[in-house]
Amino acid sequence: MKTWPFFGLFVIQVILLLAHWFLFHTWIEFWDAPSAAAVLMLRMTLLVLAFSFVFAALLSFKYSNALVTILYRFAAAWLGFLNYLFFAACLSWVAWYVWAAIKVSTDPQAARPWIAGTLAAVAIVAGVYGMLNARGIRTRKISVTLPGLPDSWRGRRAVLMSDIHLGHVNGEKFSRRLVAMARALEPDIVFIPGDLFDGTEVDLDHLVTPFKELNARFGTFFTTGNHEEFGGTAEKVRAVARAGMRVLQSEKILVDGLQIGGVPWGDSLSPIRLQAVLDKMQFNPEEASILLNHMPSRLPIVERAGVSLQLSGHTHGGQVFPFTWMTRRVFGRFTYGLHRFGALQVYTSTGAGTWGPPMRVGTHPEIVLIEFI
Repeated sequence: MKTWPFFGLFVIQVILLLAHWFLFHTWIEFWDAPSAAAVLMLRMTLLVLAFSFVFAALLSFKYSNALVTILYRFAAAWLGFLNYLFFAACLSWVAWYVWAAIKVSTDPQAARPWIAGTLAAVAIVAGVYGMLNARGIRTRKISVTLPGLPDSWRGRRAVLMSDIHLGHVNGEKFSRRLVAMARALEPDIVFIPGDLFDGTEVDLDHLVTPFKELNARFGTFFTTGNHEEFGGTAEKVRAVARAGMRVLQSEKILVDGLQIGGVPWGDSLSPIRLQAVLDKMQFNPEEASILLNHMPSRLPIVERAGVSLQLSGHTHGGQVFPFTWMTRRVFGRFTYGLHRFGALQVYTSTGAGTWGPPMRVGTHPEIVLIEFI
């Protein structure tokens, strides 16, 4: 058994413990002489919360029942609030030192509860907004011109749905809502470039049953993302196929003259492997083509293969501030939207679902309607 997942969980748990300790330390320092009983209660509460997400995540990979779902949703939500409460705690110290330095009052210590309380309230509001915003799925409409596009495809429409993350947070109702939104757009074809599932232990068929109702003329096409490959990849692929979707596993097909290919997550990580897979597909650069590739990376290799348009997700646009900045540092302008890389066009979607905190701050969930012109 590989040891790196356990090492990763260990590192995450240490970080969470340190963050909760900092919250505890800030609370004690900024509030006037809390009683011993209050300090003990706060310490025990934060200790439990510090272990809640990793504990819930481990359970979610093994079990699927109402209790696990409730625990996972609570722990995931707390993880989001922790993010903003941690930054509020950091800013509390900065604000207090500035307040003391400029000597606004003769007793700067008295301002501490007000500073911490105000920033904590802002953090909570940000978390609540993020949870509401994560449910406000938007439809983005774009037009794409592909050289060599068959005349029959001009004016046709495709729906792109990425990073849906069906699991303990986004369940069957979420699945039905997305399908209803997609059906209302009357697409000719539907693309799902990975992370349809969250990777947790769930009833796969129950979650994807609504996708049988997609009425796209040319069908729905899917490739795996990293969350499908956390474990049980074969079972997830079979569930997708049973729901009537075509799974593209490092292969290319022709759909009414349009080249459509898909690269699973595992085949896209290594440049050598990706090059070999694309060489085998043999895209004709003189004719239009679409590649489903979960992550917007290895773009020079994809461009050299003659692909016209790559559809990706994975980034979530950063999902919640300030991770939006970090994602931009990694993927640059390909973090979100339609951009060119030489002859290749790349559209990266922020995705429809969430992972971890069920929040979006600084980004919006979306499905994308693509019109070919």
